[in-house]
Amino acid sequence: MSDTDLAIRPSSDVRAGSDAESSPMVHTSSGPVDVSRIVGWGFDADTENDPTYSYRDRSKDDHSGEWKRPTLQQPDVELLQSVEHKQLPAVFGTSSPPKWVSGMMRRAAFRWSESHWAHWLLLMGADRVNMVEGLVEDLAQAKIPNIPKEMGVRAEWQHNKKGLAAKIGIAAAIGGGLYLWSRSRGRDEEDLGEEERG
Repeated sequence: MSDTDLAIRPSSDVRAGSDAESSPMVHTSSGPVDVSRIVGWGFDADTENDPTYSYRDRSKDDHSGEWKRPTLQQPDVELLQSVEHKQLPAVFGTSSPPKWVSGMMRRAAFRWSESHWAHWLLLMGADRVNMVEGLVEDLAQAKIPNIPKEMGVRAEWQHNKKGLAAKIGIAAAIGGGLYLWSRSRGRDEEDLGEEERG
C-alpha cells in the first residue's frame, strides 16, 4: 500500500452519516472502491456518536479528509531504500551512511525484499563487518579502542556475572583449543621433516 492509499476517506455523504448507501464509492489510487462491502467502514464518521473520544473537544478537528504531505527531508548522503517502498519517508537518519565492505553488503541486502531471508542475513553480517571496520578506523586515527568498554564488560560484571563468566569460559576454551591444535600441527610437521631427513 502506498502513501496515497492512506488518504482514503469516505465521501462527504458517508462522513456525515446521513446516507452512506447513496454514495458508497470512494476513489483511491487503485481505482474506485465500493465501501458498502467493507465491514465497519465509516463507523467513526459520525462525530456526535464517538464513545471512544467522549472527553475530546473535536470542534476544531479537520474531518474534511484533506491531507497535505509535510515537507520532506532532503538526503545529503546515500540512503538505502526498501524495494517495497516507492518513496522515502518524510524524515530519516543520516548519521551512518553505508561505506566500505559493510556498505557493499547492505547495498546487496536491499536488492531483496524484507520478506527474504538473504536481506536480513546480509544486514546482520554487515553489522559484524562494520564493527571490525570501526576498530580499523580507530587504529588508523591512532586511537586505541577500549574493547572491554565497547563490549560492555563493566555492565556485564555489574548485572550479569554468570553470563560474563560463561563468555570468558567459552572464549578461553576456543582459544585453548586453537592453541593446542596449532601445537599438534607443528609437531606433525617436525616429525614429517625428521622422517624425510632420516
